[in-house]
Amino acid sequence: MSLSLLLDENLSEKLLPLLFDRFPYSRHVRLIGLGGEDDLAIWDRALLDGDLLVTKDDDFLRLSMSRGFPPKVICLAIGNASNAATACLLLNHAADIEAFSSHPEAGFLLLSPGAKT
Repeated sequence: MSLSLLLDENLSEKLLPLLFDRFPYSRHVRLIGLGGEDDLAIWDRALLDGDLLVTKDDDFLRLSMSRGFPPKVICLAIGNASNAATACLLLNHAADIEAFSSHPEAGFLLLSPGAKT
């Protein structure tokens, strides 16, 4: 299954090459012209394109709770981690992300280092 992740602005676009083998259709908001846009514009784009929205911003949790899903939101509780550590977190949970993507009732996934989902 090839999932498309849309990385929020609080994550580096340098993550894309690190994620390519597992998530080859992933994009970053700045690289698709959404740099500096508000959360609703990013939300709407993820919805339109069928992306899983990946962020460290808990504002998307509030949007998910008020609007429901799609889009589905993956929130990374990783603080100021390096790109390598952030990519590792996503790749280590790739099977969880895939299961989350197809789960009919799940709209929000919180990932943190060392956590088992």
